Amino acid sequence: MRKLIFILNALLAALTLVACNSGTPTKTVQAPKPAEYLSGRSAFQKLYVAAHSVAADVEPYRMESRYTKGAGEGKSGMWRADFASPSKKLSKTFSWSGLTGPDAPQRGVSNGSDDTYNPGNSTTRIFDPQFLKVDTDEAFKVAQQHGGAKLTGADPDQPVFYMLEFDARKNQLIWHVIYGSSQFDAKLTVMVDATSGVFLREEK
Repeated sequence: MRKLIFILNALLAALTLVACNSGTPTKTVQAPKPAEYLSGRSAFQKLYVAAHSVAADVEPYRMESRYTKGAGEGKSGMWRADFASPSKKLSKTFSWSGLTGPDAPQRGVSNGSDDTYNPGNSTTRIFDPQFLKVDTDEAFKVAQQHGGAKLTGADPDQPVFYMLEFDARKNQLIWHVIYGSSQFDAKLTVMVDATSGVFLREEK
């Protein structure tokens, strides 16, 4: 009799254990990663490394950011750069995103489709990355001293983005600090030498 009671108790304990473990498992919800913002030179390094998957002689000829609110001085959550390989006569765009959210592009580096490249085109002349010594935070400070501070003072949410281009005629790499959401509605564009950090000119 005692043996039967012991067996029944053991079975009851086993059934209780199974019942406790058969509930719906708790799902662990991971908090979304915070957005990441990079300065121009930091973004360029990521894109330049990725671009070398195209060819050994690939070099940049343009880079620009997109205005992303809350990025801070000289930074952006989205950058894109155009690279070209003279030997293969092709160009390719690489992009970086640090944004989050349902409508945000995929985080990290991505690349576009191949396009033809004409080495004789002066508007897409490749440049040596060693020209790029001044970062966008420094270029922003220079731009602030030449009209930018008035705009950001009047509107703390004033959009600012950056474009890097090479002037083949002057053999000069230039940061364009653009106050506006695009080049077409810019209130002010300040050009800064990307090698020396010297103010060049402004356009309104």
